[in-house]
Amino acid sequence: MSTPRHIALLGATGSIGASTLDVVARHPDRYRVHTLSAHRQVDALVGLCARFRPRRAIIAEPGLYPALAGGLQAAGLDTEPAAGPQALAEAAGDPAVDTVVAAIVGAAGMASTLAAARAGKRILLANKESIVLAGGLMMAEIAASGATVLPVDSEHNAIFQCLPGDGGRTGVRRVLLTASGGPFRGRDRAALAQVTPEQACRHPNWSMGRKISVDSATLMNKGLEVIEAHWLFGLAPDAIEVVVHPQSIVHSLVDYVDGSMLAQLGNPDMRTALAYGLAWPERIDAGVAPLDLAAIGRLDFQPPDLDAFPCLGLAFQALRAGGTLPAALNAANEVAVSAFLQGGLGFLGIPAVIADTLDAFTPAPADSLEAVVEADARARALASARVAARAETAPARP
Repeated sequence: MSTPRHIALLGATGSIGASTLDVVARHPDRYRVHTLSAHRQVDALVGLCARFRPRRAIIAEPGLYPALAGGLQAAGLDTEPAAGPQALAEAAGDPAVDTVVAAIVGAAGMASTLAAARAGKRILLANKESIVLAGGLMMAEIAASGATVLPVDSEHNAIFQCLPGDGGRTGVRRVLLTASGGPFRGRDRAALAQVTPEQACRHPNWSMGRKISVDSATLMNKGLEVIEAHWLFGLAPDAIEVVVHPQSIVHSLVDYVDGSMLAQLGNPDMRTALAYGLAWPERIDAGVAPLDLAAIGRLDFQPPDLDAFPCLGLAFQALRAGGTLPAALNAANEVAVSAFLQGGLGFLGIPAVIADTLDAFTPAPADSLEAVVEADARARALASARVAARAETAPARP
């Protein structure tokens, strides 16, 4: 590759951002960091700017613009500061950028990911919520612009690698998304009642942010991935299955009508999927240790427990209903997880709030960004009311 790729990394201070920059630093001849963004971590963003010298740095929270500008100036950097959602969308569509790493967590990443799709960029998609909320809109923009989407969730990246080389679905019977089962695999519903945020965030295999760690613990992360797989790969809900695989070595599988099943294996390290997305169709060193199957010794698989972890079933329910119900599912989950992390909701309250929100929500066609945004806001209000109601009826803590 003679011309370096110019990258906008949106969500630079999270775990995906750190892994992306680790790979980029290993290949300075191939990649240039054009834009870095963060939500609120000004000091961390300035530190990354000092190391990678991007042309632009964006803080998502507009009120922190003075702190970012001052920090860049104090560090003697000529990086241009910017702030707010509009700056993120503009960065995603910047003609000087050819690759956008969409790593902003939650619904907040939707607008910038859509902007990258409209601009025909190579998109390394880590923000699954963009597809969950607006999958039809996103895929239509991608088709219209000729954008390239390379999923960097380990599961979807694995499926991408195992699908037919022509990019079609010829002979595919189903795909199987693997789930580690999270920190509470094997526990029954009663044993989950007293789970704390600290326990939920201790994932046994992956190093992730707090929100996605909780999603993994509830299996909602897998539910969102089911919806994402539907849109990314054009699969019917009944052609997507989930299997619990505690070792997190087999990242997903594709089952073919002739009886063949292809799997992608690797150590649980996000740098593998990110390196694949950055270099595709080539492969580059990601700094990941080779897989030692003899040392692993065994690979186990089992069905998910939908009674103890009902969020996965709720996600399938929303996918089959369609319209704006997946957007409502995501919004209710974000509200419930935030309340749990702040101590205002129990672990089992997360699926309860989501289920109540879906029951009270009237879906509409997800045929415009405005419809999706309105659904997201309406579901957040419903979920917040249910969180408050549960807090009012909860027994006082000693």
